[in-house]
Amino acid sequence: MRHLDLRITPAIGNRAGLHGTTWGRKDGALSRIFVGDLTTEADLREDWVITHEMVHLAFPNMTSDHHWIEEGIATYVEPIARAELGTLDVKTVWGELVKGLPDGLPQAGDEGLDHTHTWGRTYWGGALFCLLADVQIRQRTANKHGLQDALRAILDAGGSIEVDWPLTRALAAGDAGVGVPVLMQLYDGMKAAPVHPDLGALWKKLGVKVEGGALTFDDSAPLAAVRRAITARPGAAPLRSVAAAPAD
Repeated sequence: MRHLDLRITPAIGNRAGLHGTTWGRKDGALSRIFVGDLTTEADLREDWVITHEMVHLAFPNMTSDHHWIEEGIATYVEPIARAELGTLDVKTVWGELVKGLPDGLPQAGDEGLDHTHTWGRTYWGGALFCLLADVQIRQRTANKHGLQDALRAILDAGGSIEVDWPLTRALAAGDAGVGVPVLMQLYDGMKAAPVHPDLGALWKKLGVKVEGGALTFDDSAPLAAVRRAITARPGAAPLRSVAAAPAD
């Protein structure tokens, strides 16, 4: 960002954690963060809000019908970014996805992501889009690229919160960055129709198992290498590739 105005506002008598909002401006961005005055250092170390708000800086402003992509990216990227830095356990990342993504599935009367603006569809429906995109990009590029590369391509093309872009422009830039049209194809399918992916089958392919409340990983699963790549720390040894899936 050329400029970020970060305003920290105390919430008197509150230890309920942080709350934030971020806006794009022509000269940069503004993030306003409310922090309870009883918040401890330990609370701050475990908090996710600042990371969530910072993710917003690296994606263009969208119109209201596309708010789901802004919040979905921030919801999906935030725990992964913290895991890459080593400040969040990888099992916690996948445990939160297993717990939260069902809230993003279509309910009765759903008309697709562009037309259903409930809390669940906005935050977790958007995060579901991101996970599906991440997995499909990695499948179709033999694990050479993921959603992270697509998002970096959007930012490299000038798509920060400082600018207002149509969603299709951002998705096209992301697809160009990874060399496969996953984002646009997913969007075409999910924007105006209630898509119900089989999360149970997806977890099995990724090797994510929850039994008796405990989460474990199955590294013999077909897409275990994809799962590991999604949360791999920068500079880690290259992961075993998966065979590229044929283009649809």
